[in-house]
Amino acid sequence: MSSSDTDQDHGTIVVAVNLDGDRVGAGWGKARAVAIATVEDGRLAEWLVNEVRWDLAHDEGTEGSHHARVVRFLREHHVDAVVTGHMGAPMANMLGKLGVTAFVNVEGDAEQAAIVIAEEMELRRADGD
Repeated sequence: MSSSDTDQDHGTIVVAVNLDGDRVGAGWGKARAVAIATVEDGRLAEWLVNEVRWDLAHDEGTEGSHHARVVRFLREHHVDAVVTGHMGAPMANMLGKLGVTAFVNVEGDAEQAAIVIAEEMELRRADGD
């Protein structure tokens, strides 16, 4: 269970989307920019683009320090789900421990992907997952 389950109203999902322009980006751990999409009752209520520059920070320091940067970002933004084209197993494991659902192998329009993933998260909440 992520921290956002207690911080947000039912019907609100926060999705972090790896960006490549206006499309879903390829590698989560090396993302240049990540959008924080707040989806309320199936509509995009807010879209904030953050220049995280993990593409530069990825190879600086240890894997643990890089993962800590990602964790801080996700916690600061109360993220429920992450959308990306690719994610390595260690990063996916770390997200699982945080209670953040990772959706990988996603392609296409980033805003539309955020809405679709938020709808999937709502269905999972309704089913008790």
